[in-house]
Amino acid sequence: MQIGMVGLGRMGGNMARRLMRGGHEVVAYATDPAAVKQISSEGATGVSTLDDLVARLAQPRTAWIMVPAGEATEQVVMELAKRMSRGDVIIDGGNSFYKDDVRRKKMVEPQGIHYIDAGTSGGVWGLERGYCLMIGGPEMSWSVWTRSSRPWPRAWARSRARPDVKSWQGRRSKGIFTVDRAARAIS
Repeated sequence: MQIGMVGLGRMGGNMARRLMRGGHEVVAYATDPAAVKQISSEGATGVSTLDDLVARLAQPRTAWIMVPAGEATEQVVMELAKRMSRGDVIIDGGNSFYKDDVRRKKMVEPQGIHYIDAGTSGGVWGLERGYCLMIGGPEMSWSVWTRSSRPWPRAWARSRARPDVKSWQGRRSKGIFTVDRAARAIS
């Protein structure tokens, strides 16, 4: 399976590493050339532009975004949407405000691009312990992603014995809303 990873900070870089350990092909992009060089030395296909990232991905393409919430995420989604095609998938794996994800979904929907928000829990320990994905978005987008990505959740799972760590939270960008509410409940 192939995925484009945008953002190679502590979590994005480790998510890419875990996918590669699971035998998946990662096309990696970050604004920090040193991060791209490092992940490339570990087996990813490093690229220096979003144009290169999209060009290297087989259709239908999936780009997973792990950049800081706010303007950085907004910019990446807008730039990817300019380059991607009908049937491609953009996934916001960061901690964006859920209403921003609802708005972004509406922005890319007319182009036929699937948009999924996937609150990702696991922190820097996820490389060894695995990740939990709380996914929100239209059921059709969920179906497209899970049909094309069966092995990905397994690669991110906490254990091979319990690979199903994904949780679809509903058709309206609720994945990150679930993470936000859970965090507030325990703080």
